[in-house]
Amino acid sequence: MPDKQQLGRTDLYVTPIGLGTNAVGGHNLFQNLNEETGKQLVLTALEHGIDFLDTAYIYGPERSEQLIGGVLKEKGGRDKIVIATKGAHKPVGGEMILDNSPAFLEASVDASLKRLQTDYIDLYYIHFPDENTPKDEAVGALQRLKEAGKIRAIGVSNFTIDQLRDGNKNGYVDVIQSEYSLLSRQAEKDLLPYAKEHGISFIPYFPLASGLLAGKYDRNATFNDIRSNNPLFAGEAFVRNLEKVDQLRGIAKSKNTEVANLVLAWYLTRDEIDALIPGAKKPEQVVANLKTLDVKLSAEEIAVIDSIFRD
Repeated sequence: MPDKQQLGRTDLYVTPIGLGTNAVGGHNLFQNLNEETGKQLVLTALEHGIDFLDTAYIYGPERSEQLIGGVLKEKGGRDKIVIATKGAHKPVGGEMILDNSPAFLEASVDASLKRLQTDYIDLYYIHFPDENTPKDEAVGALQRLKEAGKIRAIGVSNFTIDQLRDGNKNGYVDVIQSEYSLLSRQAEKDLLPYAKEHGISFIPYFPLASGLLAGKYDRNATFNDIRSNNPLFAGEAFVRNLEKVDQLRGIAKSKNTEVANLVLAWYLTRDEIDALIPGAKKPEQVVANLKTLDVKLSAEEIAVIDSIFRD
């Protein structure tokens, strides 16, 4: 079983490699998802000792939470699993708007509790900031839900540094989730230092930069999905990024590991990052992600990897 890691200053202890579950019932995000495979992803994670599941209302919408709730109900042991979910999306007239109002967040938590078939959520995030709600009021609503026992820890996701400062005026924010990878390092300017200073745990999403940092692609790769609009995958930048990833192959080989595991292990050497939530579409990917925990990096190797991606 993997060793546990405390999430920031919360009373949540998790396996440092969790499971991001947007491919579990996320029919609005991926085409042709098989729900039985989605359930198998969750079961595989649980069977291999992973106890940290990250979902959201918008994965589906609703379906990811429902499937996870069903698996945990069937499997039992809810008290041994840390569930993170998120809310902010509100369907209005056929489209989704963002709402961080206290009333909406309270209703969202209650709806997630029903879908997950549980009476508490371990970590609840405001998924995206809206334009109107003062962020300290939004986080204050989650603090009241925490005091009521409905949630155990408070997260915010996709907040700018100013929104994070506003939301954390009273010191209630426990976790921030935001984009961060060796190829997208903007969080190092402000979010990561703020998290470190305030004892907030930072959880990166897109840590493998949509597969680019997993070493899966070469110059001939073409993309007709969301990646086709991603500047990391365009023209000269794509070629330069592939060259950087190629420099990791030797280090990975010397460690008898894959490039993806090497990269994920590098993130876990950062003080602010307690856990990662890589996604998976196949059960074997869940198991492969766990091999990250076997990778031990020296101070010199950490510095070399850092320098390859510094520009």
